Amino acid sequence: MKEILELVIKNLVDNKDEVSINERTNDDKSTSYEVKVAKDDIGKIIGKQGKMAKSIRTIMKAVAVKEHKKIIIEFLD
Repeated sequence: MKEILELVIKNLVDNKDEVSINERTNDDKSTSYEVKVAKDDIGKIIGKQGKMAKSIRTIMKAVAVKEHKKIIIEFLD
């Protein structure tokens, strides 16, 4: 799942080298991801009124449901 998230994020930003995703497993069914991007790209990831961030979370939750897992995504600046 981390690879899918990384693919989505890297296709949205200009500075692909500054994308950092930390994966943390909370328990067997829950995983959280902390996404860091360059300051210039944070607006592209969040989007207007958070719509892009919500879309990314929706896509990733759909992938997680197929694997019977729960996913949490945090965007850090």
